[in-house]
Amino acid sequence: MQSHELPIHVSHTDKSRIYLKNGGYLVDGIASWWTACHGYRHPLIEEYVIRQFKKMPHVMLGGIIHDSVITLANKITELTPSNLEHVFFSESGSVSVEVALKMAIQYQMNKGESQKNKFIAFRHGYHGDTFAAMSICDPEEGMHAKFSDTLLSQYIVDLPEQEDDFIFFEQQVKMIHHNVAAMIIEPLVQAAGGMFFHSSQILQRVVEICRSYKILIIFDEIATGFGRTGSMFAFEKTNIVPDIFTLSKALTGGSLPLAATVASKEIFNAFLSERQEAAFMHGPTYSGNPTACSAALGSIEVFAQEPRLEQATSLELRLKDGLSKCSKLAIVRDVRIFGAIGVVELAEKIDIARLKRKFIDQGVWIRPIGKIVYLMPALNITDEDLEKLCDSIFTVLNSIR
Repeated sequence: MQSHELPIHVSHTDKSRIYLKNGGYLVDGIASWWTACHGYRHPLIEEYVIRQFKKMPHVMLGGIIHDSVITLANKITELTPSNLEHVFFSESGSVSVEVALKMAIQYQMNKGESQKNKFIAFRHGYHGDTFAAMSICDPEEGMHAKFSDTLLSQYIVDLPEQEDDFIFFEQQVKMIHHNVAAMIIEPLVQAAGGMFFHSSQILQRVVEICRSYKILIIFDEIATGFGRTGSMFAFEKTNIVPDIFTLSKALTGGSLPLAATVASKEIFNAFLSERQEAAFMHGPTYSGNPTACSAALGSIEVFAQEPRLEQATSLELRLKDGLSKCSKLAIVRDVRIFGAIGVVELAEKIDIARLKRKFIDQGVWIRPIGKIVYLMPALNITDEDLEKLCDSIFTVLNSIR
């Protein structure tokens, strides 16, 4: 806090631009931490929010139901495979992960497997900053190493790539599966842990091994959901349907806080009982907030009305074209693109604060992570703004000696 630079004062936002209080603007290369998938202030989302806010900004979901949450739950389940038909709402992505973990453990308890209370997660994974979520993040590369003596102990392993890796992974699973409730992974893209990509074939093998030992599958789609990989959800690019998956970030199109934990019918049925202790006792105060649910309905309607997924596919090509020149720089180790995600990996860590200042001087808002300079802009960003982002990355990296 003492040495951190003062934050930049913003006056308003519009499309892919952040306008500053003292004049000028920054082109947003990360869509406010990947939330503003349609850009800022989409008129249809605003319309949904204003209409709902005038009628009923909030009402508790405990013992009460309302149209917005019913409609949104139905919309989410319509977008997913038929057995994923139950939705639990919360306010943030990290909490949706907490809910998923708690749900998986209690599912095992309700099935008479109370010893299954641990999780398999992967290095370079990131799932949030609350305590259970921190315990399944990469313990070394993440931000939570200082809490290692406090966090719950989980099984954090390498994501297999080669055949020998899969053999070793299965050996690990075989030894620990009696204590494992579920495996959790960010499908196809490990985001905040370093923007690492893996193939659907790798994911399929990992899931197949875990399921052979009756381990539940949780997909964290907080970063990848709603078009970021070119499909509505990343797992659509695979033949895998998880038991539970989490959503947040772009769920409301970057307008209001909302998250969802979506579970299969089998998971839900394990909580049906005359015994009160079998119930899922979890009640976020703003769960199913009507205004946030309406924002999400507006965002989903935008996907229906505008060619957003096609734009995400086009953005992949545009990012490849715009960032390819960075591969020529000595400071750059790798340039990789997947869907609407562009990554420039540096050969070594450099002064992040210095990088951020240089990007601001170029008129762009880009927030590097460790050795990663990345773009995850609005899916409908203009050619002009995307070109500015890509050119700025090249210019800044080329200036560093």
